[in-house]
Amino acid sequence: MMEADRLSAFIDLCDRGNGPFLDRLEQEALGAEVPIIRKSTQSCLRFLISFAKPKRILEIGTAVGFSALLMSEAAGPDAHIDTIEKYEKRIPVAKENFKKAFDQKECNMASLDRITLYEGDAFEILPTLTGEYDMIFMDAAKGQYINWLPDIKRLLKSGGLLVSDNVLRDGDIIESRFAVTRRNRTIHSRMREYIYEICHDPELETVILQTGDGMTLSTKK
Repeated sequence: MMEADRLSAFIDLCDRGNGPFLDRLEQEALGAEVPIIRKSTQSCLRFLISFAKPKRILEIGTAVGFSALLMSEAAGPDAHIDTIEKYEKRIPVAKENFKKAFDQKECNMASLDRITLYEGDAFEILPTLTGEYDMIFMDAAKGQYINWLPDIKRLLKSGGLLVSDNVLRDGDIIESRFAVTRRNRTIHSRMREYIYEICHDPELETVILQTGDGMTLSTKK
């Protein structure tokens, strides 16, 4: 484990970072113990967006808006991001961060209309969304990934990219459900079910990465 930690630290040191606004927002979020995407996940997202050039992105799990702004910066001024957040205390913080990014001309925020924040439970909001997305980023309640999957597949365009974060659960995913704490067993079993489902779904082509806390990349055939 120590060697893995050292390797992760080395990889993180190679990360070029973000702009001043996002770097400051990252430090604020970490100081407030708000879960945001890890350094290696940030690098991976920037690379994927630069490569795939998505114009319409859906994010599940806004938190304080860090990842939405990072994707906005990477995708360029012509892209639009829809993002969903359930936790009421974080919604006004995210809105304020979007406004600050716009006011300070950061993160390609030429217009506040580039990011649409949906307030509420993704399980209720997803069925109301229409059209197709070039990319979907899932980073919310891990035990709900499997339940959201039917709508995710409906909304993802053919050739589109689905990125699912935190799928390896800090390594717990390989353990027996009886080896994890009782309160985490439902999440553990649902995440294993989710990984199996997307890896064996005939409509998807999926790869599992050890980046950050584990990511799956899936493309819709």
